[in-house]
Amino acid sequence: MNSIYHRISVRKYTDQPVEKEKIQAILRAAMQAPSAANQQPWEFYVVTDKSKLEALSAISPYAGMVKDAPVAIVAAYRKECRIPAYAQIDLSIAMENLWLETDAQGLGGVWLGIAPIEERMTALETIMDMPDSLRGFAVFPFGYPAESRQQQDRFDESRIHWD
Repeated sequence: MNSIYHRISVRKYTDQPVEKEKIQAILRAAMQAPSAANQQPWEFYVVTDKSKLEALSAISPYAGMVKDAPVAIVAAYRKECRIPAYAQIDLSIAMENLWLETDAQGLGGVWLGIAPIEERMTALETIMDMPDSLRGFAVFPFGYPAESRQQQDRFDESRIHWD
């Protein structure tokens, strides 16, 4: 866990706005994730307001980089889902799709899990003024240059053991 946060903390945020088209592509990818019983129980909030970003950065010891991000996506799932555990699993898959598309768009990002810690989930719902029908799940700040493919390639053949 330490390595990913260290790697991200040293990156520079862009001072350019992130285009709406890129955000839509990122969210479209997230919404294409498979869903148990085809419920698709997720909802997303796009956050650019600096005061909200500042408030979001205070709800997790790992969320300090949120306040400096030009954009963050807040994910929530609907409480009405028949099997709540599936809603969380589904949203985890959707967030992975979101991260992959963010990387493909040339933007850095990190998924900050808020669930299942009740205090953080409630704080997230309050900051975002979510309706009672939603549960806060995660914060995804992005909008800074992603690592190069060479930096991302951490393949090390010596760590693979054949029988």
